[in-house]
Amino acid sequence: MILITGGLGSIGSHTARALLDLGESVVLTAHRSTRLPEYLVGEPGGRVVVEPLDTTNEAAFLGIGKRHEITGIVHLAAGRYDLPDPVEYLRAETLGLLHALTAATVWGVRRFSVASSIGVYAGVDEIPWREDAPLPAAAPHQIHAFKKTAELFATLTGDSAGFDAVCLRIGTIWGPLGLPDSPFFALPRLLSAAVWGEDPDLTPPRPARVRRGRRRPLLREGLRPGHRAAHARGAAEPRHLQRLDRTAGAKQ
Repeated sequence: MILITGGLGSIGSHTARALLDLGESVVLTAHRSTRLPEYLVGEPGGRVVVEPLDTTNEAAFLGIGKRHEITGIVHLAAGRYDLPDPVEYLRAETLGLLHALTAATVWGVRRFSVASSIGVYAGVDEIPWREDAPLPAAAPHQIHAFKKTAELFATLTGDSAGFDAVCLRIGTIWGPLGLPDSPFFALPRLLSAAVWGEDPDLTPPRPARVRRGRRRPLLREGLRPGHRAAHARGAAEPRHLQRLDRTAGAKQ
């Protein structure tokens, strides 16, 4: 089975759907809601399992491997990016990543895929961006700072433990089960307003309805499901870095 942390979110649930379509079984972790989206309901028994998990709890993380035979991990779970204290944000994200890497090592998985960000290219002037482009050491936002270190941690651990580590530089993602807002670009707000027939709230930094915790879906996410599934399964020749910011055609 393939473990997807954050598996009930927008990207995670569509990754799960793609893996199921390829014949894999999945374990999806959830920190809050454990309700399956409709496109994951109805699978034969045992193909989709939901496990409540706080990724900062190492014992709980490793306990999943005692209940399921995990052969691969897709680490997509993320903490709140708007915490006022960057140390608190970095602590939660780093603990989650280290526990995921520990699990990958203990369980002997074949491949570990971790969500990075297209934002790691901030400050890179050369166009088009390449996976082998040198990245600036500085980062304009705490998310980008963590994602750069996550790539280093995952690659180093994979080289030591003997699993393929793939860093997924994901960009411009929006869709069902995700927040209709981004701290970096306006498109999710504009699409959300269009879908719901509202005037877009472009007041920085975030619309009031998001601050109140109101979550409503957009059209769909744009990352090709086949890309994520192939990296998770190890179907293609492994590459340490994958830039996944090309969007697929929208579906209703």
